[in-house]
Amino acid sequence: MLKRVLRTIIMGPPGSGKGTISERIVKDFDMKHLSSGDVLRSQMLKATSVGIEAKSFIDKGLLVPDDVMVKLMVTELEDLKEDSWLLDGFPRTVPQAEALQNNAPSDLVLNLAVPFEVIIERIQGRWLHAASGRIYHTEFNPPKKPGFDDETGDPLIQRDDDKPATVRARLETYQKLTQPVLDFYRSQGVLEEFVGSYSNEIWPKVHKYLATKKEPMHFTQYG
Repeated sequence: MLKRVLRTIIMGPPGSGKGTISERIVKDFDMKHLSSGDVLRSQMLKATSVGIEAKSFIDKGLLVPDDVMVKLMVTELEDLKEDSWLLDGFPRTVPQAEALQNNAPSDLVLNLAVPFEVIIERIQGRWLHAASGRIYHTEFNPPKKPGFDDETGDPLIQRDDDKPATVRARLETYQKLTQPVLDFYRSQGVLEEFVGSYSNEIWPKVHKYLATKKEPMHFTQYG
């Protein structure tokens, strides 16, 4: 019996719940999950020709060029011709997207459109107990006494990366770099956007959409 193979890309800003949604897609739709970072490490570890080429740039503290990243991803995807896959973290530029479409064209691009203000509010609620690494959240996992660690009573700190100004700058950079890629996939007719504030709000929409494209292995109810 023929099985439907879907080649899918997931996109979304930092803090959009992309990791959570990806886990649920992989589980319910029998897909192989590939992140660009994992692929890069895998190819370097295997010492493939393209992995060695990528390592030569990284060892010099340089960014891996677009053409090398494309070769890395296409090399990995060659082994998954019979499988459905979900690609995360790639492509990051229009040249990468164009080259990928020429070599391993994607059927679907899922974009998680979470408002930046929601992401900023969510991330700025994270607080850290530096000595132990325990993480709290003012809304989802608050300490018993606001501002202090449950076990030691030490004051909690907020990482610089979690401060609103830093988060906003990171999100604006992401938008500037990613919008042309989204526009490219929109022009290809493969982009589908999912608007929402939380993973549990977005997930049913994603599941319903993917179910029209590929029969799910099973459905899992999330709270």
